[in-house]
Amino acid sequence: MAYTSVVPNLAYTDGKAAPVRRGILARVLDALMAARMRQAEREIATYLSDTGGKFTDEAEREIERRFLANSPRW
Repeated sequence: MAYTSVVPNLAYTDGKAAPVRRGILARVLDALMAARMRQAEREIATYLSDTGGKFTDEAEREIERRFLANSPRW
Protein backbone atom coordinates (compact mmCIF):
# COMPACT_ATOMS: atom_id res chain seq x y z
CA MET A 1 0.00 0.00 0.00
CA ALA A 2 1.30 3.48 -0.91
CA TYR A 3 1.36 6.33 1.55
CA THR A 4 1.12 9.99 0.53
CA SER A 5 1.33 12.96 2.79
CA VAL A 6 -1.42 15.56 2.72
CA VAL A 7 0.68 18.11 4.59
CA PRO A 8 2.20 20.66 2.18
CA ASN A 9 5.95 20.89 2.02
CA LEU A 10 6.78 24.38 3.28
CA ALA A 11 10.55 23.95 3.22
CA TYR A 12 10.97 25.93 0.01
CA THR A 13 8.62 28.81 0.86
CA ASP A 14 9.71 29.60 4.44
CA GLY A 15 6.13 28.98 5.57
CA LYS A 16 4.76 31.93 3.62
CA ALA A 17 2.10 31.60 0.97
CA ALA A 18 2.99 32.85 -2.48
CA PRO A 19 1.38 36.20 -3.28
CA VAL A 20 -1.72 35.93 -5.41
CA ARG A 21 -1.15 37.65 -8.70
CA ARG A 22 -4.08 39.56 -10.11
CA GLY A 23 -5.08 39.21 -13.72
CA ILE A 24 -4.37 41.83 -16.36
CA LEU A 25 -7.98 43.02 -16.51
CA ALA A 26 -8.16 43.52 -12.76
CA ARG A 27 -4.90 45.48 -12.79
CA VAL A 28 -6.11 47.68 -15.67
CA LEU A 29 -9.39 48.39 -13.88
CA ASP A 30 -7.51 49.23 -10.67
CA ALA A 31 -5.31 51.66 -12.60
CA LEU A 32 -8.34 53.29 -14.23
CA MET A 33 -10.11 53.70 -10.89
CA ALA A 34 -6.98 55.19 -9.32
CA ALA A 35 -6.60 57.64 -12.21
CA ARG A 36 -10.24 58.74 -11.91
CA MET A 37 -9.83 59.20 -8.15
CA ARG A 38 -6.74 61.39 -8.67
CA GLN A 39 -8.61 63.43 -11.29
CA ALA A 40 -11.56 63.97 -8.96
CA GLU A 41 -9.24 65.02 -6.13
CA ARG A 42 -7.48 67.50 -8.44
CA GLU A 43 -10.80 68.99 -9.52
CA ILE A 44 -11.98 69.30 -5.92
CA ALA A 45 -8.71 70.98 -4.94
CA THR A 46 -9.04 73.38 -7.88
CA TYR A 47 -12.65 74.18 -6.94
CA LEU A 48 -11.72 74.83 -3.31
CA SER A 49 -8.79 77.06 -4.25
CA ASP A 50 -11.01 79.03 -6.66
CA THR A 51 -13.67 79.59 -3.99
CA GLY A 52 -11.39 80.81 -1.22
CA GLY A 53 -9.89 77.57 0.05
CA LYS A 54 -12.44 76.95 2.79
CA PHE A 55 -14.42 73.74 3.00
CA THR A 56 -17.80 75.15 3.98
CA ASP A 57 -21.21 73.52 3.91
CA GLU A 58 -21.94 75.28 0.63
CA ALA A 59 -18.69 74.04 -0.89
CA GLU A 60 -19.47 70.50 0.26
CA ARG A 61 -22.94 70.64 -1.33
CA GLU A 62 -21.52 71.96 -4.59
CA ILE A 63 -18.87 69.22 -4.71
CA GLU A 64 -21.53 66.59 -4.08
CA ARG A 65 -23.72 68.12 -6.78
CA ARG A 66 -20.86 68.09 -9.29
CA PHE A 67 -19.42 64.65 -8.59
CA LEU A 68 -22.30 62.55 -7.35
CA ALA A 69 -24.97 63.68 -9.79
CA ASN A 70 -25.28 62.12 -13.22
CA SER A 71 -23.08 64.37 -15.24
CA PRO A 72 -23.08 64.32 -19.05
CA ARG A 73 -19.30 64.83 -19.13
CA TRP A 74 -18.61 61.40 -17.61
